[in-house]
Amino acid sequence: MTDGSSSSSTGLRVVVSGATGNVGTSVVEALGRDPAIGSVLGLARRVPEWSAPKTTWAAADICEADLTAHFDGADAVVHLAWRFGPTHDPVVTWRTNVLGSIRVFRAAAAAGVPALVHASSVGAYSPGPEGHPKDQAVNESWPTHGWPDAAYCREKAYLERVLDGFEHEHPGLRVVRMRPAFIFKREAAAEQSRIFAGFVPPRTAVSPKLLPRVPDLPGLRVQVLHASDAADAYRRAVLRPVRGAFNLAAEPPVDAHLLAELLGVRSVHLPVGPPRALLAAAWHLRAVPASPHLFDAVLRLPLLDTTRAREELGWSPARTAEETVRELLAGLRTQEGLPTPPLHPPRRRWRAGSAAA
Repeated sequence: MTDGSSSSSTGLRVVVSGATGNVGTSVVEALGRDPAIGSVLGLARRVPEWSAPKTTWAAADICEADLTAHFDGADAVVHLAWRFGPTHDPVVTWRTNVLGSIRVFRAAAAAGVPALVHASSVGAYSPGPEGHPKDQAVNESWPTHGWPDAAYCREKAYLERVLDGFEHEHPGLRVVRMRPAFIFKREAAAEQSRIFAGFVPPRTAVSPKLLPRVPDLPGLRVQVLHASDAADAYRRAVLRPVRGAFNLAAEPPVDAHLLAELLGVRSVHLPVGPPRALLAAAWHLRAVPASPHLFDAVLRLPLLDTTRAREELGWSPARTAEETVRELLAGLRTQEGLPTPPLHPPRRRWRAGSAAA
């Protein structure tokens, strides 16, 4: 698992921000299992009572903590920390996601960290021009200006511009930008329900009997990726002397027909207008956290060409898109989780000794 990389006798020291979430828990596990890694420091606003190999924890808010002290002596920093809400107050998310990320970048440079691996996103990419085929995948040279109405895309795209200047100012610091598709795993299903729907549906709600049709909306075709496969790419980016951006996604793209097949129901064609209007009304009433602006962005996302990750990282996803979506659906049915603050399951307390803070 070392990818041919050299390391000291004690192994590399890696610091991971946002280490208790969907991707972070998988990344610290992947790093901890690699013999080239000597230790992992997981940073999070709230320290969990969940453990991973070779991992210690520190409470740190990236907007306030002395990050340079945490990064001192590190061989790499993996920056995953991100705040998805409140979607009605973009100033709050901007403070964490943009200003907090800039603090991470500057602290990594100040501490003399040799490598910074940053979690960008498919959401950073610009929509395709008029006439661009929806099934034509784009590589890492595609413009990254995001969809400006959606705060998530706007923040991811802004950090791409920040890193352009940062790399110019710090040529000795190896910067890697990961641009993954939507990332899922069973243990994160409840968290993602809370992020997008504002609640976790009852187990019986994830049933074909209650969802007899899947809406087939024009342009709604996305890519997904299992969190463990994303974590493997991050691990490889830490160990290999690579720079620049890498697209990450599994095949095939997920559309209404595939989702209907997985659920055992049928798809039905619908125009975008009615569901978009319904979502906008619910969002303005604060009934759901997912904004109509993010919905607009998803309809315009390009598909990702992952050739560079396969060739330069030696990476390929172990799970297909179908397997990943099946696991997400299973997670919604079983309502599992992990004893970390972001991934805690609904209406359930962990037993003493394993309870999350």
